Amino acid sequence: MAIQPPDSKDWAESLLKMSCQEAAGALQVDPERGLSGPEAGERLERFGPNQVDEDKPNPWIQFLLKFWGLTAWMLEATVGLALLRHRPLDAGIVAALLVLNAVLGFVQEQRASRAVEALKRKLQVKVRVLRGGAWSLVEAPALVPGDLVRLRMGDFVPADLKVFSGGVQADLSALTGESEPQVAEAGDLLKSGAVVRGGEATALVLLTGARTFFGKTTQLVQTAKPKLHFEAVIGRVVKWLLALSGGLLVLAAGLWTLRGGDLLEIFPLMLILLVSAIPVALPAMFTMTLALGSVELVKRGALVTRLSAPEDAARMDVLCSDKTGTLTANRLTLAALAPLDGTGEEELLRCAMFCSQEANHDPIDLAFLNAGQERGVPDKGWRQESFTPFDPKTRRTEALISAPEGGFRVMKGALETVLAACHAAPAQEEECRGRADRFARDGYRTLAVAREGGDGFHLVGLAALVDPPRPDSRKVIETLKALGVRVKMLTGDALPVARRIGEDLGLGSRILGLHSSTGAEADAPDIDEADGFAGIYPEDKYRIVSGLQERNHVVGMTGDGVNDAPALKQAEVGVAVESATDVAKGAASVVLTREGLSAVPDLVEVGRSIHQRVETWILNKIIKTFQTLVFVVAAFLVTGRFIVSTFDMVLLLFLVDFVTLSLATDRAKGSLKPARWEVDKLVQAGLGIGLFSILEAFGLLWAGWHWFGLGAHDAQAHTFGFEILFYFGMFTVLVVREKGPFWSSRPSWPLMTAVGVDLLLAGVLATAGIPGLARVPLGATLMVAGAALVFGLFVNDRIKLLLFRGLHGIS
Repeated sequence: MAIQPPDSKDWAESLLKMSCQEAAGALQVDPERGLSGPEAGERLERFGPNQVDEDKPNPWIQFLLKFWGLTAWMLEATVGLALLRHRPLDAGIVAALLVLNAVLGFVQEQRASRAVEALKRKLQVKVRVLRGGAWSLVEAPALVPGDLVRLRMGDFVPADLKVFSGGVQADLSALTGESEPQVAEAGDLLKSGAVVRGGEATALVLLTGARTFFGKTTQLVQTAKPKLHFEAVIGRVVKWLLALSGGLLVLAAGLWTLRGGDLLEIFPLMLILLVSAIPVALPAMFTMTLALGSVELVKRGALVTRLSAPEDAARMDVLCSDKTGTLTANRLTLAALAPLDGTGEEELLRCAMFCSQEANHDPIDLAFLNAGQERGVPDKGWRQESFTPFDPKTRRTEALISAPEGGFRVMKGALETVLAACHAAPAQEEECRGRADRFARDGYRTLAVAREGGDGFHLVGLAALVDPPRPDSRKVIETLKALGVRVKMLTGDALPVARRIGEDLGLGSRILGLHSSTGAEADAPDIDEADGFAGIYPEDKYRIVSGLQERNHVVGMTGDGVNDAPALKQAEVGVAVESATDVAKGAASVVLTREGLSAVPDLVEVGRSIHQRVETWILNKIIKTFQTLVFVVAAFLVTGRFIVSTFDMVLLLFLVDFVTLSLATDRAKGSLKPARWEVDKLVQAGLGIGLFSILEAFGLLWAGWHWFGLGAHDAQAHTFGFEILFYFGMFTVLVVREKGPFWSSRPSWPLMTAVGVDLLLAGVLATAGIPGLARVPLGATLMVAGAALVFGLFVNDRIKLLLFRGLHGIS
């Protein structure tokens, strides 16, 4: 059989099914000498490096995409129209806003990208390879199909291999999620990504790179497409504001024409009014708020690698969690002892301890040794003279013990293996099997322990082992439930194991088994009601996350292994735990830097605070836009004059829009339930508050024109109109930042400083006057500032409370 092209799927599948000798023949390799150097080089050129190439976006394209989208299109159209009308100053100002927004967003995303790249750097694994009859160390990416490699305890399995000779215990938890080590002997397949926990073996490399199980999973990660909700939110806000402003401006233009006016005369003002309605700073507000929230999360043990993750966490209502290594410790512990024939638990545990060895780092041995240390089991003068570690062929460990009462051997291993080596009566064998079945139903793994007596080995008892929950897992789940987030456990373990862990963690009793006659499918209608799934494959996790998203859930996923990576990437909030593999960390949007899941509730709470800040900015923008447009257009309809100039609107845009970016630092309180973007209800609230502020503004306009004579000259009338819009806008920020009364919490110092400086600066400019802004009397400025304060903080705040009570969708 000739070596087929690298992408031949049928050849790869048939290769996996062959025996060792058949595979060696198909790969044209001498098992005694391995490949020669030239042969390995030719295959490396043909099959490519033993790694999975990642698609990295071009940064220039990422930056240019900042100029693509509804908001960007409107700003670009405005720049074009201004240039056509020979208004270079207006065009320059709008272009500056567009570029500033793009640069802010791009810089923050690049910072996050650099952080995740640091996490993705994989350690260069060295592998012992037989080439040209000699063993040597080569880097894992240089492996090719046909290489013979030597595996020892602690080694990382670098490719899909066929065990040629010897045997090993392999930890597949990073691939399958199962905590129990698997035995691989001659002829068995070892998948890339496993870790050798015991034994030694020589193995033949079958598949490398993207053709391995590890590589296919990584490719599935690259096809996963998480939903990005904030872009849709920006689009909905822009559409509402454009519909509102477009209708009012068309009305004003039509009436101006009916009165005999020239549209070209008011074109610049109409243009800048349209620009003022566009939430230019909203993408920057999103980026800045998320960046500051990400910094806060780093202090709490969560590194954000996709900037939108905290805001997505605010709306997350379902969290799917891998079991092994995430909810549990991925460390076997002693759960129960069942002594036989009058043997005490202490004696049973002592036998198991002295049939273990710490230096091997075998998880089963460590479980017994740790249990003995915790319980203070005395050694009674026993000393281990020799030790035979676990062998896949015998499936047991043995030790020779010297003791005051004489020398003897102890043994522990699989129940049937130990029974076969013991002198046990049929009744005792039946009793042991019955207890083992009960342990299995409770989700435990059973081992038998035997001690040598006068006529051979005799059973001492049974021991049940379990991978226990992490100490903080139950508390985390309870906290998330209190925050309105439902937790579902996903595991490849058997159904009894999953149900016992589910009960221990308080998840609920509805744990379903997949791929069985009584199980469910990953896309079944009852995935909403299930508390978890057992017996699942990696692709099932991906399907479960996608299925929940199709049911309009915002889904989080926690995991640590390669098998979790596709689901981590697909979820809106993918959380890789501290001990996760590089592939899992690269697929996730959040990487925990401390053990356990205690940072996940922090992620939700910080995310909801971020959501509240952005929602406040949007509500403020809606109110300000409605107030500005209606005030300007209605004043024009009443007086026949536009009460602000183009310059006034540009100045207002800079002073209010980008100063309110300091809302990103505010002390916002998140809700106790998943956040939702109810843009329609925000618009309703904004129109209600804006309507009252417009009536108040007209009262001030009448007072200024009649008491201070500011209506006599257009220049002063424009400045006074600017002051009304500015001061109402600034105090509105302090009103809408709280869903309760404005005094419920103190604004952050950056927000208070920005508002204070802004108020003072605008007052000085209007009172002293600058080119383009005629001076007005100090009394007029103080009147507007005082009235805006009283109306905003006391009248409009009360109106806000009434509106929020009626609009229950605003959290």
